[in-house]
Amino acid sequence: MRIIVVGTGYVGLVTGACFAESGVNVTCVDVDADKIKQIKDGAIPIYEPGLESLVRSNIEKKRLSFTTNIIEGIEGSEVIFIAVGTPPGEDGSADLKHVLNVAKEIGLIIKQHIVVVTKSTVPVGTSEKIRKTIQAEIDKRHESVTFDIASNPEFLKEGAAIDDFLKPERIVIGTDNEKTREIMNRLYMPFVLNNHPILFMDIPSAEITKYAANAMLATRISFINEIANLCDIIGADINNVRKGIGSDSRIGSKFIYPGTGYGGSCFPKDVKAIIRTAKDNGYELNVIEAVEKANEYQKNVIFGKIAKFFNDDLKNRIIGIWGLSFKPKTDDIREASSIILIEKLLKAGARVKAYDPAAINETRKLLGTRIEYTSDQYEALVNVDAVALMTEWSEFHLPDFNRMAELMKGKVIFDGRNIYDPAQLKKLGFTYFGIGRG
Repeated sequence: MRIIVVGTGYVGLVTGACFAESGVNVTCVDVDADKIKQIKDGAIPIYEPGLESLVRSNIEKKRLSFTTNIIEGIEGSEVIFIAVGTPPGEDGSADLKHVLNVAKEIGLIIKQHIVVVTKSTVPVGTSEKIRKTIQAEIDKRHESVTFDIASNPEFLKEGAAIDDFLKPERIVIGTDNEKTREIMNRLYMPFVLNNHPILFMDIPSAEITKYAANAMLATRISFINEIANLCDIIGADINNVRKGIGSDSRIGSKFIYPGTGYGGSCFPKDVKAIIRTAKDNGYELNVIEAVEKANEYQKNVIFGKIAKFFNDDLKNRIIGIWGLSFKPKTDDIREASSIILIEKLLKAGARVKAYDPAAINETRKLLGTRIEYTSDQYEALVNVDAVALMTEWSEFHLPDFNRMAELMKGKVIFDGRNIYDPAQLKKLGFTYFGIGRG
């Protein structure tokens, strides 16, 4: 079986590599010639555990190839995945420019039947826009080429994307005909041998499923963060509360870990997009709008604790930052709470020393020389007045607290992920602040 994946960003590259691993012949296409050359030379432009070896292995086995020319892979292909970016516009709506540009190009070149699958996260109605765009270009050619449309949203967690694709909990596919269903079922069959389902549904339902899933997860995060903030006020411990509610089978324990707010490329964008979709259709999503508002507040919580501790006088204070990416096992700093904290600290006159195992290069692109970057976690503590832990990388979980005490000028820890034991740190002479720890 042959397929094409257009777009070699996070979703496209993972999709292409994983399909190739199942034995499919995959051509990945991108307009960025430098990126294609980089991948061909063996360098992966994104940080994702296991992806580099998977790409290299399948290039060597000649199941995975890369090009800037979509025509090179179209002949003999049964499916073409659109996996380009859909960044949010100023009003929160998804920008479909890149998606529709790909659709137009498909309409210009296809000569045999093909299934066009939207892998990008797009609002309801996008598949019909793609269909009309492709058909318009075919009509201009005065030809009678047939094609079908499908929606196949991705559910990949950054840092665990390979496992998520190869061993999915479910695969959602929206289609409107049996022929497309058969093709997609054949393509995905190797990934559902673990008895997890392929959920076939109508196209609009598939399109909204991705947004609804991320909005629900974001809701759980904002909910537990608000309860944590209340715990700080009344003197309760959110860890006890979390265990108490998480043991209820109707609630469960996933996504009820308090912190500094959700970030990354999915939750913030998708929450905004589903709110915009509702408004465009004359409806207000009051709960989800509150989720977004609560998350914006949460991203400022650690700065508020720091400012209060130092009596709003941060000028020339040195603050260490442990963790820059929005979550562990990724270098993604999009919508990361650490960046908001750093910007506020700098504006208040503080100096910042930061360390992250993967995201320093991405942060340097954004912040330049405005902060100091260190090569290890302890270097980021030298002479600091306090340290803020913003990302729960595994190497931060069991640090040498005695060494920390020797390096830091002020023995103050702001734990944005609640990974430390307040009682232990108090015994060691540290002043500790968590999220909702009373």
